[in-house]
Amino acid sequence: MQGISAETTVQSISEQVFLKLKKQILSGELQPGTRLLVLQIAKQFDVSQAPVREALERLKQSGFITGVPNKGSVVSEISSKEIKDIFALREIIEGFAVKKTMETLTENDFVYLESLIAQMQDAHEQNDILRILDLDMEFHGFFYRRCDNQAIFELWNHMKQKVMRFMAVSNRYFTTDELAEWHMILIRSIRSGDPEIAANAFVEHMHSYKTIHY
Repeated sequence: MQGISAETTVQSISEQVFLKLKKQILSGELQPGTRLLVLQIAKQFDVSQAPVREALERLKQSGFITGVPNKGSVVSEISSKEIKDIFALREIIEGFAVKKTMETLTENDFVYLESLIAQMQDAHEQNDILRILDLDMEFHGFFYRRCDNQAIFELWNHMKQKVMRFMAVSNRYFTTDELAEWHMILIRSIRSGDPEIAANAFVEHMHSYKTIHY
C-alpha cells in the first residue's frame, strides 16, 4: 500500500485513509471477510492510529465494513440475495423518481447530467473505477434527490454503497466501454418527454447489471 501524503490535520489524513481503503474494497483488493487492523493499516500508510480509527468508523457507517466479535473490523459481506432485493426495489422506485423529476427538469439540469457522463468517459479512459462508480451513483442519485420524496432519497442513501460494491464486482467481468453511451441513452429517453419510455430505459439499464451471479 502507498503511504499517505503529509497533511496538517488528522481529519485530512483520515479522509485519505478512508478513500484509499474504500477504493481497495471496491476494487476487490480487500475481499469480504478481510480483517482491518488499526495498527497494521497505520504502519502501511505511515500514519498514526487516530485517523485510521476515524476512517474505519466512516467505512462502518457507510456499510463497507462491519464489527465482528473476536475479529474487530472486517470487510462486510454482500450476497446475491441482497443484490437481487436491491435491484428489485430500484426497479420500482427509480422509475417513479425519474418520472417525478422529469416534471421539473431544466436545460441546466441536462447540461449537468451530460457533464457527469463526459466525466465518466474520462474516468473510463483513465481506468479509474472508483471515480466511475462515484459518477454513476451521482447520476442516478440526482433523480432520487430531485423527485421531492424524502423517503425515497433515504432509501437510495441506504442502498447505494452496496450497489457500488456490486458494480465493482460486475466490472471485473463486463467492460465499462459502453457505460457513457448507456447513460446518453438514458438522457435521450428523458428528452423524449415520455415518462414511460424514460422509466423503461432506466429499468433496462439496471437489467444490464443483473446478469452476473455475485
